[in-house]
Amino acid sequence: MNEPIPLDADGPAAVVEPPIIAELGGDGKLDLGGYSWSIHQGGRDPFIILITIYIFIPYVSSVLVGDAVRGQEMISSWDQLIGWVVFATAPFLGASIDRLGPRKPWLGLIVALMTPMIAGLWFGYPGGPLTLGALAALYIGARLLFVYGEVLHNSMLVRAAGLKAAHKASGLALSLGNAFSMIALAFTAWAFALPGKVSWSWAPSAPLFGLNPATHEPERVVTLMAAGLLAVGSIPLFLFTPDAPKTGTPMLTAWREGAGELWRMLKTVRHYKDAVTYLVSRMFFVDGMNAVLIYAGVYAIGVMKWGPLEMLAYGILLSIFAVGGGFAARWLDGTLGPKNALRIQIAVTAVSLTLMLGIAPDRILYLWPYDAHAHAPLWGGPVFRTLPDWVFIGVGFVNAIFITGQYASSRTLLTRLTPPEQTGAFFGVYALSGVATLWLAPTLVNLGTRITHTQQGGFASIIVLLFIGLGGLMFVKGGGRVGVR
Repeated sequence: MNEPIPLDADGPAAVVEPPIIAELGGDGKLDLGGYSWSIHQGGRDPFIILITIYIFIPYVSSVLVGDAVRGQEMISSWDQLIGWVVFATAPFLGASIDRLGPRKPWLGLIVALMTPMIAGLWFGYPGGPLTLGALAALYIGARLLFVYGEVLHNSMLVRAAGLKAAHKASGLALSLGNAFSMIALAFTAWAFALPGKVSWSWAPSAPLFGLNPATHEPERVVTLMAAGLLAVGSIPLFLFTPDAPKTGTPMLTAWREGAGELWRMLKTVRHYKDAVTYLVSRMFFVDGMNAVLIYAGVYAIGVMKWGPLEMLAYGILLSIFAVGGGFAARWLDGTLGPKNALRIQIAVTAVSLTLMLGIAPDRILYLWPYDAHAHAPLWGGPVFRTLPDWVFIGVGFVNAIFITGQYASSRTLLTRLTPPEQTGAFFGVYALSGVATLWLAPTLVNLGTRITHTQQGGFASIIVLLFIGLGGLMFVKGGGRVGVR
């Protein structure tokens, strides 16, 4: 028996997060449909972690563009375009989705298009058949399809797991996304990056499958891995996860009614001043937080001069520490209340980002010069042999914990500022606020990089977004500990 349509991720709430009603469910057990729904995200998320953040896009910046500063400027311009298109289209898809009926045909089309597009990035190498313009088109197209697929996938959550187990499926999906990505990063390091660089008995003596480091195949292979994980991880979803029934609503009618739904939600939330102030503030700080994640790899490879092996290790370490962010947020929310937790998370991220700008291979925290030739290596391993490396990693650990934590505290705070009967409308606008300024951080990073001709100048603009969001929170009343204003 199908659940009533209102239980789906209603409207724009499907754009970024499952609706809060799913988190308020009971203690139901996951069945095969719920597990299959979660596995799909496990296969989907490595595209962002392997391609966008840690390996492939940093490789594009350093090798294909050939200059880290110009690479950061170019990639931020790609993200600007992605942000504008998402802002103009994704909320309407989220608002119309319940009227379109079954999701699997649309999701199947997205996976069928994304898989060869991601795999096609493999041909992006110096002198290869894929020009930089063609590579940009494939990457931008795959990123846009990723967002639309996320909308469709999120909207299937309650049908997949039921209200009482939706929170379990959602948590499992996030865990699988990180787990699959960490396994892929670790395998890539062991099979392709470490061989030839260490004499450890447990590492191969040469890259597996004959991959050639001279043509950057060990870096490019993550595109094939991400494409394969997406395709394989989608199979259980299509086989076992329940889909929505047909509605009989024509597509154009569904889009028109979805636009009306968006307008109704906006009219509903504008009567609640504190919630509106919070949502406006969130548009800025969440965009800044997202930008830290997206550009972390490009920044590290350009400023710290790290190679593929360092980036693999960095990705694995930060993914592990990010898990602690959820636990930290839970403790801060309960001890101080979600509003104060958010203030701390944003402020700490802004401070750590400021400190990060003062780290380079020859400098620690602005003030202390460092000569690697005058100091013995901290250890004999193949990566992170100097003190600046470890200070940079330490700052990254802080960012991983507090950025992850703010995603959890953000959602909790909204529940303290809104009446329970209006939860659906508020979380619809909450998701909309997450994409409304998706173009802003890339624009500022692009502008800062071009004006200063440095990656630090581009990254510094992110701090502005964090402080604007933090300032907005000062005008929000409520959001303290339970029972405390």
